[in-house]
Amino acid sequence: MAQQLLMPKATAVWLVDNTSLSFEQIADFCTMHPLEVKAIADGESAQGIKGLDPVITGQLTREEIAKAEKDGNHKLKIAPPKVRVPESKRKGPRYTPVSKRQDRPNAILWLVRNHPELKDAQISRLVGTTKNTIEQIRERTHWNSANLTPMDPVTLGLCSQIDLDLEVEKATRDLPPRAEDLAEEERLLSAAQTQNWSPAERSAAGDEDEIDEAAVFAKLSSMRRETTDDEDEQG
Repeated sequence: MAQQLLMPKATAVWLVDNTSLSFEQIADFCTMHPLEVKAIADGESAQGIKGLDPVITGQLTREEIAKAEKDGNHKLKIAPPKVRVPESKRKGPRYTPVSKRQDRPNAILWLVRNHPELKDAQISRLVGTTKNTIEQIRERTHWNSANLTPMDPVTLGLCSQIDLDLEVEKATRDLPPRAEDLAEEERLLSAAQTQNWSPAERSAAGDEDEIDEAAVFAKLSSMRRETTDDEDEQG
């Protein structure tokens, strides 16, 4: 991968202000058009941009600048970096040893049964298989379905427990929590629990209500009889 110049316009501003390089040399080094560099020199462009010293950033050396100032045909070259950062390798499908490839269908069956939330791409990453094989095992159309036995891929050595846990966590991250997984304090309490009522207390309260109603009616009846007796005596 070719090294790229950091902040080319700011670097061009610094080179215009601090060197005697030609517009063409600066433009070639900063991947700009010579007219853009001329506009910077005339103050028509890059106003307010602070120049960036390429020597301090390690992208140019004093010797390279001096050499280009003496020779107008010399093209500036970016200095090699002092620290080499290895390029990140693109992850390919997991390699499965030949001796363990026959166990992959059993591992796929285990994952399908025990972790139905896993997507085909995740299973493929874990055991190094194809989506077509996973689909055949899901639909029981695999040529050896009758002889497959679910087996933990970690036990088989096809993946690590950490990899499996990470994939399960990713798969369940966006799923709504199940009722049985909710903690007791997170569940909504019933009215009976919040009011500390029990069926026995409720029946007792009902009995008291009935007793109170009977007493009221008995009192009313006695009052009516007393009123009738008084009217008879007056008559």
